[in-house]
Amino acid sequence: MARTELEQVQAMLEGFRFAMLTTRDEQGMLQAHPLTVQEREFDGDLWFIVGGDAPLVRHVDVDPAVGVAFSGDSAWLSISGTAAIVDDPARLEELWNPAVDAWFPEGPQDSKATLLKVNASSAQFWDSPGRLATLVSLVTSKVTGEPKGGESGTVQLD
Repeated sequence: MARTELEQVQAMLEGFRFAMLTTRDEQGMLQAHPLTVQEREFDGDLWFIVGGDAPLVRHVDVDPAVGVAFSGDSAWLSISGTAAIVDDPARLEELWNPAVDAWFPEGPQDSKATLLKVNASSAQFWDSPGRLATLVSLVTSKVTGEPKGGESGTVQLD
């Protein structure tokens, strides 16, 4: 059975550990921030643990529209949405993992740790079948003149 585009996005998201969140600063300039994905069960929301004093917190206050980009060896995903800082100690505890301790040594009780929630409105994806298959596709395309490639699509989430 073929996957829906939403299922494709959900499956792709499981393969990414890191994201680049793009915000607008106080002067309107784009700023990208590397973040670790905290929740991979994609239901339209993305969750990140961030420092409450991080520049991106100020940026989200100025303009909550954000872009979140993911990149892998053969897959790329771009999510557009609206971000908000969420003060929810129970959710922070639920999303906490040992890797976050490197930034917040006091654990989920660290006063600097807070949550950033991105409510996704759309997602664009590009997925190729892997490096070798992509190389074969490129060579085949050159020989036959027929474009080859993987899957791509756009999903409206709101």
